Amino acid sequence: MSRRYRPTNLPAPYLKRICLDKSSVPDPKAYPFSLPLFLPGFELSFDKAITIVVGENGAGKSTLLEGIAALAGYDDAGGGKGYMPVDHSGALEVSGGRLADALRASWLPKITTGWFFKAESFFTVARYLDRAAIEASGVPPDFLSHSHGEGFLRFFDERCDRQGIFIFDEPESALSPSRQVLFLRLLRRMERMGRCQVIMATHSPLLMAYPDARLLLLSKSGLEPVRVERTEHFRLLRDFCADPAAFVESELEGALGDGTPGQV
Repeated sequence: MSRRYRPTNLPAPYLKRICLDKSSVPDPKAYPFSLPLFLPGFELSFDKAITIVVGENGAGKSTLLEGIAALAGYDDAGGGKGYMPVDHSGALEVSGGRLADALRASWLPKITTGWFFKAESFFTVARYLDRAAIEASGVPPDFLSHSHGEGFLRFFDERCDRQGIFIFDEPESALSPSRQVLFLRLLRRMERMGRCQVIMATHSPLLMAYPDARLLLLSKSGLEPVRVERTEHFRLLRDFCADPAAFVESELEGALGDGTPGQV
């Protein structure tokens, strides 16, 4: 018989630490263990309710979040505990389960309620929830009648008062800049409640700038604390805002110089 979940009065964060167990890695040369992030000795501690990971594409941000989601009992393609909305027999490749098998976690206490948001699978998740609600009560929550961003905000607005661990993989993919501001307000609600742990990967300087979050830069050297002003994302956006036309012209000239995209 499975243990029934009981809320705790302890504040977030609940997931305190994860580390890689070298003895549980089947092949260090195979993905995802071949990523520089997961070199022997990998360890990540959580000391704030909101942790934000930034870095370039391919560094391993999504893979890391998939592994944490699997540790929490969520589907590593998106969803919550007990939800299996994504067809894993298709083209969608996830590696969180393989990574989670080699991770060791410290919890106080272990919280397995919450949600794992992935922009590319949210439509599938929303369709699953609409269908499940119809089967249960005959009345759908109707997330699909909204735009991607509106459906996303409505979905988490209804859940942000619940205790849990919430994992967001590039939520800005579903949100316009003004909707990103609304998402920041939603994060503030979650933080002030004190019962939500948030782990997020993003490319958005707006979201990176959330006050008092722990901001970590993921590079080939691993994870290290960073200020939003020191990220390449912020510097790029700052230069664009200073003179949009000159910035774009400069980048286009740089790309045309050798026939390849400019390095940013």
